[in-house]
Amino acid sequence: MASAPEDEAEITAMRCAGAMWTADACARGLGVVLVEVAPGRAVVDLVLDERMANGHGTAHGGVLFTLADSAFALAANSRDRRTVAHEASIHFLKPAAIGTKLRAEATERTLSGRSGVFDVTVRDAAGEVVAEFRGLARTTGDAVLAGEDG
Repeated sequence: MASAPEDEAEITAMRCAGAMWTADACARGLGVVLVEVAPGRAVVDLVLDERMANGHGTAHGGVLFTLADSAFALAANSRDRRTVAHEASIHFLKPAAIGTKLRAEATERTLSGRSGVFDVTVRDAAGEVVAEFRGLARTTGDAVLAGEDG
Protein backbone atom coordinates (compact mmCIF):
# COMPACT_ATOMS: atom_id res chain seq x y z
CA MET A 1 0.00 0.00 0.00
CA ALA A 2 1.31 3.32 -1.13
CA SER A 3 1.38 5.66 1.85
CA ALA A 4 0.77 5.79 5.57
CA PRO A 5 -2.92 6.09 6.48
CA GLU A 6 -4.05 9.57 7.39
CA ASP A 7 -7.04 8.85 9.57
CA GLU A 8 -9.04 6.17 11.38
CA ALA A 9 -11.18 5.41 8.30
CA GLU A 10 -8.07 4.69 6.22
CA ILE A 11 -6.63 2.51 8.98
CA THR A 12 -9.91 0.58 9.12
CA ALA A 13 -9.92 0.17 5.34
CA MET A 14 -6.38 -1.22 5.42
CA ARG A 15 -7.20 -3.63 8.26
CA CYS A 16 -10.34 -4.84 6.46
CA ALA A 17 -8.36 -5.34 3.25
CA GLY A 18 -5.80 -7.37 5.18
CA ALA A 19 -8.49 -9.60 6.64
CA MET A 20 -10.23 -10.03 3.28
CA TRP A 21 -6.98 -10.61 1.40
CA THR A 22 -5.77 -13.28 3.80
CA ALA A 23 -8.98 -15.23 3.21
CA ASP A 24 -9.11 -14.73 -0.60
CA ALA A 25 -7.22 -17.76 -1.87
CA CYS A 26 -8.73 -17.37 -5.35
CA ALA A 27 -7.38 -13.87 -6.05
CA ARG A 28 -4.02 -14.59 -4.44
CA GLY A 29 -3.77 -17.89 -6.33
CA LEU A 30 -4.28 -16.11 -9.65
CA GLY A 31 -1.55 -13.64 -8.78
CA VAL A 32 -3.76 -10.62 -8.11
CA VAL A 33 -1.78 -8.00 -6.18
CA LEU A 34 -3.38 -5.54 -3.77
CA VAL A 35 -2.01 -2.09 -4.63
CA GLU A 36 -4.11 0.36 -2.65
CA VAL A 37 -7.18 0.57 -0.47
CA ALA A 38 -9.09 3.45 1.10
CA PRO A 39 -12.67 3.87 2.31
CA GLY A 40 -14.88 2.94 -0.65
CA ARG A 41 -11.94 2.44 -2.99
CA ALA A 42 -9.49 -0.31 -3.97
CA VAL A 43 -6.87 -0.94 -6.65
CA VAL A 44 -5.53 -4.37 -7.66
CA ASP A 45 -3.14 -5.51 -10.41
CA LEU A 46 -2.74 -8.74 -12.37
CA VAL A 47 -0.28 -9.82 -15.04
CA LEU A 48 -2.01 -12.13 -17.49
CA ASP A 49 -0.29 -15.45 -18.11
CA GLU A 50 -1.04 -18.33 -20.48
CA ARG A 51 -3.29 -20.05 -17.90
CA MET A 52 -5.63 -17.07 -18.19
CA ALA A 53 -6.17 -17.27 -21.97
CA ASN A 54 -9.45 -18.03 -23.69
CA GLY A 55 -9.79 -19.85 -27.02
CA HIS A 56 -8.79 -16.67 -28.89
CA GLY A 57 -5.51 -16.32 -27.00
CA THR A 58 -6.62 -13.24 -25.07
CA ALA A 59 -7.69 -12.73 -21.46
CA HIS A 60 -10.53 -15.05 -20.44
CA GLY A 61 -13.66 -13.12 -19.47
CA GLY A 62 -13.85 -15.01 -16.18
CA VAL A 63 -10.37 -13.81 -15.25
CA LEU A 64 -11.31 -10.19 -16.03
CA PHE A 65 -14.48 -10.60 -13.96
CA THR A 66 -12.50 -12.11 -11.07
CA LEU A 67 -9.97 -9.25 -11.14
CA ALA A 68 -12.74 -6.62 -11.11
CA ASP A 69 -14.72 -8.53 -8.48
CA SER A 70 -11.65 -8.64 -6.22
CA ALA A 71 -11.33 -4.86 -6.33
CA PHE A 72 -15.09 -4.53 -5.76
CA ALA A 73 -14.98 -6.79 -2.70
CA LEU A 74 -12.10 -4.84 -1.11
CA ALA A 75 -13.78 -1.48 -1.71
CA ALA A 76 -17.20 -2.69 -0.52
CA ASN A 77 -15.80 -4.14 2.72
CA SER A 78 -13.49 -1.20 3.49
CA ARG A 79 -15.80 0.35 6.10
CA ASP A 80 -15.84 -2.73 8.39
CA ARG A 81 -19.33 -3.74 7.30
CA ARG A 82 -19.33 -7.31 5.96
CA THR A 83 -20.62 -6.85 2.44
CA VAL A 84 -21.42 -9.33 -0.31
CA ALA A 85 -22.23 -9.00 -3.98
CA HIS A 86 -25.94 -8.77 -4.64
CA GLU A 87 -25.52 -8.42 -8.39
CA ALA A 88 -22.66 -7.72 -10.79
CA SER A 89 -22.18 -7.20 -14.49
CA ILE A 90 -19.21 -6.59 -16.75
CA HIS A 91 -18.79 -5.07 -20.19
CA PHE A 92 -15.79 -6.34 -22.14
CA LEU A 93 -14.52 -3.49 -24.30
CA LYS A 94 -11.09 -4.47 -25.56
CA PRO A 95 -9.14 -7.75 -25.65
CA ALA A 96 -6.06 -8.00 -23.44
CA ALA A 97 -3.08 -10.04 -24.59
CA ILE A 98 -1.27 -12.57 -22.47
CA GLY A 99 1.63 -10.81 -20.74
CA THR A 100 -0.39 -7.62 -20.23
CA LYS A 101 -0.45 -6.02 -16.79
CA LEU A 102 -4.00 -5.06 -15.87
CA ARG A 103 -5.17 -2.71 -13.14
CA ALA A 104 -8.68 -2.75 -11.68
CA GLU A 105 -9.78 0.33 -9.77
CA ALA A 106 -12.99 0.12 -7.75
CA THR A 107 -14.88 3.21 -6.63
CA GLU A 108 -17.92 3.46 -4.39
CA ARG A 109 -20.65 5.40 -6.19
CA THR A 110 -23.32 5.47 -3.51
CA LEU A 111 -24.40 3.89 -0.25
CA SER A 112 -27.98 3.78 0.97
CA GLY A 113 -28.83 1.81 4.09
CA ARG A 114 -27.48 -1.70 3.54
CA SER A 115 -27.05 -1.28 -0.23
CA GLY A 116 -24.21 0.13 -2.28
CA VAL A 117 -23.19 0.65 -5.88
CA PHE A 118 -19.56 0.27 -6.98
CA ASP A 119 -17.93 0.76 -10.36
CA VAL A 120 -14.69 -0.91 -11.39
CA THR A 121 -12.61 0.06 -14.41
CA VAL A 122 -10.06 -2.43 -15.72
CA ARG A 123 -7.23 -0.85 -17.71
CA ASP A 124 -4.16 -2.17 -19.48
CA ALA A 125 -0.64 -0.78 -18.94
CA ALA A 126 -1.25 1.89 -21.61
CA GLY A 127 -4.28 3.12 -19.65
CA GLU A 128 -6.80 1.87 -22.20
CA VAL A 129 -10.06 0.56 -20.79
CA VAL A 130 -10.39 -3.21 -21.17
CA ALA A 131 -13.60 -3.69 -19.17
CA GLU A 132 -16.15 -1.85 -17.04
CA PHE A 133 -17.76 -3.66 -14.11
CA ARG A 134 -20.65 -2.59 -11.88
CA GLY A 135 -21.31 -4.31 -8.59
CA LEU A 136 -24.33 -3.94 -6.36
CA ALA A 137 -23.53 -4.74 -2.75
CA ARG A 138 -25.50 -5.63 0.35
CA THR A 139 -24.19 -5.56 3.91
CA THR A 140 -25.01 -8.43 6.24
CA GLY A 141 -24.90 -6.41 9.44
CA ASP A 142 -21.69 -8.06 10.69
CA ALA A 143 -18.26 -6.50 10.99
CA VAL A 144 -15.39 -7.61 8.75
CA LEU A 145 -13.05 -7.29 11.74
CA ALA A 146 -15.37 -9.06 14.21
CA GLY A 147 -13.41 -11.01 16.76
CA GLU A 148 -10.13 -9.20 16.10
CA ASP A 149 -8.26 -7.47 18.87
CA GLY A 150 -8.29 -3.84 18.03
